[in-house]
Amino acid sequence: MGRRSASKKSAAMLDSDDEDSMSSSSSMRVDNVVEPGTEEVLVDKDNLLDECVDALFEKRGSTREKALASIIEAFNNSLQHEFVEKKFATLLHRCLNSIKKGSAKEVSLASHATGLLTLTSGPGEKALEVFEESVSSVSEALRIKPETSKISSLLECLAVVTFVGGEEPEQTEKSMQIMWQVAHPKLGPNVAVAKPSPAVITMVVSAWSFLLTTIGGRDLNSKSWQGAISYLSTLLEKDDRQLRIAAGEALALIFETGSLEKFCEGETKVSTNDEENNSRKSMYINGLKDKVLNQVRGLSSEAGGKGTAKKDLNSQRNTFRDILEFIEDGYTPETSTKIGGDVLKTSTWAELIQLNFLKHFLGGGFVKHMQDNQFLHEVFGLVLNKKPISGGLSVAAKKTVNKARTQLLNKQRMLSQDKNAGHFAVGFAEA
Repeated sequence: MGRRSASKKSAAMLDSDDEDSMSSSSSMRVDNVVEPGTEEVLVDKDNLLDECVDALFEKRGSTREKALASIIEAFNNSLQHEFVEKKFATLLHRCLNSIKKGSAKEVSLASHATGLLTLTSGPGEKALEVFEESVSSVSEALRIKPETSKISSLLECLAVVTFVGGEEPEQTEKSMQIMWQVAHPKLGPNVAVAKPSPAVITMVVSAWSFLLTTIGGRDLNSKSWQGAISYLSTLLEKDDRQLRIAAGEALALIFETGSLEKFCEGETKVSTNDEENNSRKSMYINGLKDKVLNQVRGLSSEAGGKGTAKKDLNSQRNTFRDILEFIEDGYTPETSTKIGGDVLKTSTWAELIQLNFLKHFLGGGFVKHMQDNQFLHEVFGLVLNKKPISGGLSVAAKKTVNKARTQLLNKQRMLSQDKNAGHFAVGFAEA
């Protein structure tokens, strides 16, 4: 079969499927055979991916959507390293084109594909290129009034490409600020007036927290996040349980950084006496901490009303009991997740937030990526018994990944010291 005829056959396959049979998370499967009644011809999976990339140049939006769905499925089912080496630049720029000009469905698919491309590439030049090329496109797309699913996919994309490709704290904070504007906009040009939905705010807080896990307290810009704790505290009073949980976990992470001062409202100096100003600031922070503690305590034992979903209520109670125990006694929740025949354990809020975010993003591809993606092995310190890590990342790539890992270990050591002391001590880092 020649390349031209193969391209026509692939395009026909993509166009003929029922558009409604494909979800935004890519459940569509492209069969590797021709139509019934004709000679069966197996299509090489690499060629099929090539044809899918070619289909991204097609004018018909539905064709591009189905091609993106097929690419996502392929990236979920196996680590497409060879394909990335060959088609990295083309796939990236076609995805960015879809993010800029596509329908809400196409934007969601292209955003997901871009995130998978970055995770597959791992840290290094390619991931940095995705980050630098994507930030402006995603930021612009977020300024338009899109559907909730479109915003959520864009936020997930921005979080993943920054997590892998952002090499400096300033780069990470730039993405965090773009996210923050979506849920907590300041008055100014190009800002949507419409109030974001609880689902959008939940994704903002989750994505923002995911990136915060990679920045040490001392690396944070003290002017960027003043008022974050107050804002997250207001979210604990909202009706949406998933939003409450996301806000609660973000607050737990902030406490874990030991830098509450950088997330509190800045007080105007009322005295030239530094000691007096520091005393006022300390009182303010302690007051805010007490408010959050009371909110967490209430949510950890909230009674269910009529029509309350028991599963959601139990999830909220369990999460906030863990947060309460952490704030009061310094004990972090320890979790275990089966990865094939191996077990991945978390022992800090940062690790738990990273794991949950990536599990949500990867969906059905989570286990495969956790088993075979060396970047994720490095992030979580995962060594598989059945499939030992061979080769490994480059020295430069490992430095990028291990920076975040080192920060987590430092936090663990700090918490371990607090546990030994029998209480949780809140650190007030210098701004």
